[in-house]
Amino acid sequence: MSSSTHPRSVQSYLDETPRWSDGTQATSAALSGHQMRIWWLACAGKFFEGVVVFMGGIAIPLLTLDWSITAFQKGLVGAAPLFGILIGATFLGGLDDKFGRRPMFIFELFLFSLFTLFVALSPNIWVFILCLFVVGAALGCDYPTANVIISETMPSRIRGKMVLGAFAFQAVGAFAGTVLGYLFLSQNPDASVWRWMYGLLVPIGFLLAALRFSVSETPHFLAARGRMKEAAASLHKLLPHLAGVVTEDNIKKPKKHKHAKKASYGDLFNKKNRRATILASVPWFLQDLGTYGIGIFTPTILATIIGQKSGQHNLAAVIHDDILSAKGAAALDVLLIVGMLAAIFLVERAGRIRLQTLGFLGCALGLLLAALSVKPDGSTNLTLLFAGFMLFNFMTNLGPNAQTYLIAGEVFPTKIRGRGAGFAASFAKIGAVTTAFLFPILLKDIGTVNLLSILVGTSILGAAITVLNGIETKGRSLETLDEEEIPLPGAARGLEPGPALAATREPAGG
Repeated sequence: MSSSTHPRSVQSYLDETPRWSDGTQATSAALSGHQMRIWWLACAGKFFEGVVVFMGGIAIPLLTLDWSITAFQKGLVGAAPLFGILIGATFLGGLDDKFGRRPMFIFELFLFSLFTLFVALSPNIWVFILCLFVVGAALGCDYPTANVIISETMPSRIRGKMVLGAFAFQAVGAFAGTVLGYLFLSQNPDASVWRWMYGLLVPIGFLLAALRFSVSETPHFLAARGRMKEAAASLHKLLPHLAGVVTEDNIKKPKKHKHAKKASYGDLFNKKNRRATILASVPWFLQDLGTYGIGIFTPTILATIIGQKSGQHNLAAVIHDDILSAKGAAALDVLLIVGMLAAIFLVERAGRIRLQTLGFLGCALGLLLAALSVKPDGSTNLTLLFAGFMLFNFMTNLGPNAQTYLIAGEVFPTKIRGRGAGFAASFAKIGAVTTAFLFPILLKDIGTVNLLSILVGTSILGAAITVLNGIETKGRSLETLDEEEIPLPGAARGLEPGPALAATREPAGG
C-alpha cells in the first residue's frame, strides 16, 4: 500500500486500494477487523428498533387484556416509541457534531437497555408509555449516529452497501419481533407475556453497549475539529497497515472558508444545503406515514379481520387471533428483508434516487391492491390483501425506507452531518408518530379503504419530490460535500454526478 508524502484527505486513505507486485491497481481492498466491528455494533440499534416498534402491534391486544386500555391509549402505545425517536433524533442525534460520534454511540445503547428494563417492569399503562418514549429517544439518537459512524469509516465505493446493510437489521428486527411474540404466545398464552417479550432485549442491549467502548472516534470528525494527531491514530486503528506510515503531517487539514462560523441547525436551510434538507427529510416523512402505519398495525388489521370471521372476543379467542395475526405479520415481514437485500445489491448500481423513486411508486401500487381487497359488502379478499402488503413491504425497503436513511447520512457536509441526519430522522418521525397514533382511530372512523387510499397518494407525492430535488451521492467522496459549490441542476436530477462535485473528487488510489 502506498502513501504519498504530500498531505492527503482522510477519505482518500479510506478509499485507497493495494497494488499488485507489477504495479497494477487492485479494484478493492478487504475491510479491516475494526471496520467490521463498527459495522456489526451499528447494526444493533436498527435491530432493536425493528423489534420494539413492530412488536408493539402484537403487544397492544395483550395490554388491552391486561390493563383494559382504551383506543386512545392504544394509539399512544403505537406512537410513544416513534415520538421518542423524533425527540431523540432532534435533541440527541445533533450532539454527534458536538461531542463526537463515539460517545453518543455508547450512550444511546445504555439508555435504550435501561429503559427497556423499565418497560418490562411497568406497573401501569402510563409508566409503560413513558418508558417506551425514552426507549424511542435512545433509538432516535441512533438514527444519525449509526449512519454517520458507518459512513465516516467506510470506503466510498461500498459506503451505501454498508449503511444499508446495517439498516437491513431494522427489517430483521421487525421479523424477529413478530416471531418472538408468536413464540412467547404459543408457549405461554397469558396476557402478561408481553413483559418477557421486552425483557429478553435487556441483557443483549447492555452487552452490546459495553462492546461499543472498543470502537474509535471517526477520523473525519477528528480532522474536521483540527485534531490531526488523533485523526492519524484513528486511521491507524481502522487501517492497521497505515501505522508508522501516516502521521498527522500526512493528513490534509480541512479547508477553512473565509466566512466560516459555528455550525447550527440554521445551516440546513441556507442556499447551499436547502435542497439536501428537502431531499433528506420530506420523502422520509411521506415514507414513514405508510411504513409505520402498515408495519405496526399489520397484526391489528389481520387480527381485526380474523376476529370478525370468528366472531369471538373472550380471552382465549383474542390470544388465539393474536397468534394467527403474528404468524401472518411475520410472513409479510420476510418481504422487508428481501426488499432490503435487493436494495443492498442494487444501490451502487442503480443509485439512490432511481431506487427511491421506483420504491415509492411500487408502494403506491401495493397499497392500492390492499385497498381493492376490501369488497363493497365489507368482506375481504385475503389473497389480494396479502399480495398488496407483500408488494408494499418489498418496495418500501428496496426504495424509500432504505434510501431515505442512506441519503440523510450522505448529502450534508461533515460539520453538520449529524444535525442534518438527525433533523431528517426527526422530521420523518412526525409522519411516523402521526400515523401510529391516528391509524387505529382512522381505521375505525373512515375505514380501511379510505385510509389506504390516502397512503397511495402520499407515496406518489414522495416519488415526485424525490425526482424534483434528487442529489445522487452514489460513489462520491463525503469530502466533496464540504465544498462550497452548490450542486448544479443536472446533478440535482440525481442520475449523474454534476461537474461542481465531480471536479472536487479525490482519486481513490494511492
